[in-house]
Amino acid sequence: MRTLRLSRGAAPRSAEDVSLRPGTTTLRSGRASMPHRTVLRYGVRPFLVFADLLAWILAVQVTGGANGEHLVLLAVTMCLYGAAGLYRSRLSLSALDDSAGLAGRALAASAITTSLALLIDERLVDPALLGTAAIFACSAVLARALAYAAVRRTRALGWVAHPTLVLGAGRIGGHLAQLLLEHPSYGLRPVGFLDSDPLLEPDERPVPVLGDNDALASVIVEFGVRDVIVAFGSAPGSHMVDIIRTCDRLHAEIFFVPRLFELHNTSRDMDQVWGLPLVRLRRAAFRTFSWRLKRGLDVCVSAVALLLLSPLLGVIAAAVRAEGGPGILFRQQRVGLDGRAFDLLKFRSLKPVDEAESATLWNVAADDRLGPVGRFLRRSSLDELPQLWNILRGDMTLVGPRPERPHFVATFARTYPRYTARHRVPAGLTGWAQVHGLRGDTSIEERARFDNFYIENWSLWSDVKIMLRTLSSVLRRSGG
Repeated sequence: MRTLRLSRGAAPRSAEDVSLRPGTTTLRSGRASMPHRTVLRYGVRPFLVFADLLAWILAVQVTGGANGEHLVLLAVTMCLYGAAGLYRSRLSLSALDDSAGLAGRALAASAITTSLALLIDERLVDPALLGTAAIFACSAVLARALAYAAVRRTRALGWVAHPTLVLGAGRIGGHLAQLLLEHPSYGLRPVGFLDSDPLLEPDERPVPVLGDNDALASVIVEFGVRDVIVAFGSAPGSHMVDIIRTCDRLHAEIFFVPRLFELHNTSRDMDQVWGLPLVRLRRAAFRTFSWRLKRGLDVCVSAVALLLLSPLLGVIAAAVRAEGGPGILFRQQRVGLDGRAFDLLKFRSLKPVDEAESATLWNVAADDRLGPVGRFLRRSSLDELPQLWNILRGDMTLVGPRPERPHFVATFARTYPRYTARHRVPAGLTGWAQVHGLRGDTSIEERARFDNFYIENWSLWSDVKIMLRTLSSVLRRSGG
């Protein structure tokens, strides 16, 4: 049985690609006997885009035909709808719930389009544009009502039935599985529970228990699970965090029943199944299109920086050579994405006695052997500049958790359970922990917490903020 390798965004293709941890329950074979159709393979988004296009065609036909301004109106409106999450997949679909957002953003789009026309040429302004936007908003609500009805119908007929796994075979989990069986219009078909110590008796379970909690990744692949719902079970919350994170690279959406759900107010990120609230867990950053843009940004910035900084790199290299003799670059093995080791490059600030010292000496900032050049390079963080080559090669990224040596990774992993979760993304030249001063002799537990917070809440804008704060630190020479 092969072992799951969490390589750059790749998901395992079969159950043989996932190995069970020691002590897990043997799974029942059932994937072949549980086919599911994929009419809505890409969720409800194609239906909604098509509905909005029909609404726009109706609006422009009523107001006298399409022109350039109407096309701009359509583009701006759809961008505003997308930014507001009006194209996202949901379990509960209601045109009335969407109506205020649809109408308000259509009218806002008409104002934006008119403003753009005035900036270009006031003769381009169409007085009927506001009327077109108003008709578009009304027809969009009607079109969505029809689209939602079609989606609910395909779900109820079983044409769309995502295999769903419930984590936690307790009272809430059992009730939730029963609701999904009774109401197929939500599009989720429960295939079983996972629980190391099920609270429900066998005759109380609407679907079988397929294994213990640690078998989550294997069961997702074996049964083609598309959605996972985390209910209240026997496992402590801290243990469930680690289990759920093992599935970041698998293409399954994750919901969870919030604590004190009877007091919960609904929000944009919340859904519900027959009155039972569910929170959709944010999709892992490296499964999004924005993450691909991040790699493009890495390549562009690192290539341009290496080119523009080449005179400075030459000066630093000469200074290092003059102070410490041959050996300008310092290569050191570090641990990066998915725990894989790579050779990190730095300007040499101190020549280690031997390989053992290089691998195990924690910090040299206060070492008496540091010369003026080495001390300046470390203080200004200019010794890190050769890592731009690591970034261009793909070993690292501009922003991410700072990589550590294998010796310390093994030590920290035994002491801090959340430490290895940092390796879900590539190591970075700078990171969220570093811009908060967590470098050198600072708390490893806090570093891991900051790094995992960055991964869970990643966005391109957060990377930009971190790079700006890093630049500020370099200019103030507050490195270590």
